Amino acid sequence: MARLGRVIVEAIAHEYGTDEVLRRLSHPFWFQAFGAVMGMDWHSSGITTSVLGALKRGLWPVRDELGLYVCGGRGKHSRKTPDELRAVGERTGLSGDELGSTSRLIAKVDSAAVQDGYSLYLHGFFVSRSGAWTVVQQGMNPSLREARRYHWLSEGLKDFVDQPHTAIDGKSSGQIINLTDRRASSSRTAQLELVARGPGAVIDVLARDLRKIATPVPAQLALPHLSLPHHHEVTVKDLVLRRLHAALAAAHERGPRDFAELLLVPGVGARTVEALALVSEVIHGAPCRFSDPARFSLAHGGKDGHPFPVPLAVYDRTIGVLHDAIARAKLGQADRLSAIERLDRQARAIEANASGPSFAEHVSEERRRSAEFDGMSVFGPERDL
Repeated sequence: MARLGRVIVEAIAHEYGTDEVLRRLSHPFWFQAFGAVMGMDWHSSGITTSVLGALKRGLWPVRDELGLYVCGGRGKHSRKTPDELRAVGERTGLSGDELGSTSRLIAKVDSAAVQDGYSLYLHGFFVSRSGAWTVVQQGMNPSLREARRYHWLSEGLKDFVDQPHTAIDGKSSGQIINLTDRRASSSRTAQLELVARGPGAVIDVLARDLRKIATPVPAQLALPHLSLPHHHEVTVKDLVLRRLHAALAAAHERGPRDFAELLLVPGVGARTVEALALVSEVIHGAPCRFSDPARFSLAHGGKDGHPFPVPLAVYDRTIGVLHDAIARAKLGQADRLSAIERLDRQARAIEANASGPSFAEHVSEERRRSAEFDGMSVFGPERDL
């Protein structure tokens, strides 16, 4: 995951710039798709830990070249974030102390100003040499055995306590206290006034017999919402089938035309091109195309065996193709990176009319050939039937 995460991020940074990497990470649907295409269980809260850990390890050797630094982590590693940010400041000239203060403030906001029953246990801070940053935090509700993720982006951020998030995603769990909601501005103001007036004023307010009925607030607008099921398996309801058919069709139509000449990496065949079609969408796709992150698990399977075991041979070839394409692009030879981009463009162009096997047939064929592709899951290697 560290190797694949690195080459995908390098491709995005080369094509769109480092700040675009930060924008992508702040998008919860893209973040989930990114973890799924790297082989993590598509439905799992563990994607957050895995993506952060993979990028922290994978980008370390090229952090100064990219100008992108990954700090923080899970549990005790999250508490080291300010120290790691000070080290980033020493390497870049940024104010590490200011970044550390930002890190602590964001953690405090999501643990105190947002009281939703989820306790923070993970804090990831991604920062570029320009000073732009993205923060991804995750909390856990032990009784529900569910996680909630909090995304922040420095770009466009005007206030740390007034609508500061790019997203908060997780299943609804009833009434919460969210003092960062714009509708809570009067509450924030009242709290400041009470503090300024001293403890006596607070006691007086609590002692009053208030029988006023609160004015109802308007319901929050319905927004696209990332809600992941408890089931491990990928079902046809979890993805947009026409998008999968388009990716498969693009691989078979575009692949023979482009990859025979441009991507002469030993062992690359039709199955690797299919994986690259989905990886290409992660690199180049528009935000609206990540509403079904489960679809991206069809690139390299999942470590839990769903929708099929990770085909290590395909996985390694995908990394090899991307690594070679990026190396050539750095030398001014962008032909192979451009060929990968054309996979995404072709898929979008033919999506409306693309057809293919049923989802069940496609997964069944992947499982049948799993041993051929060096299939591996947490249960061990796949064997020939």
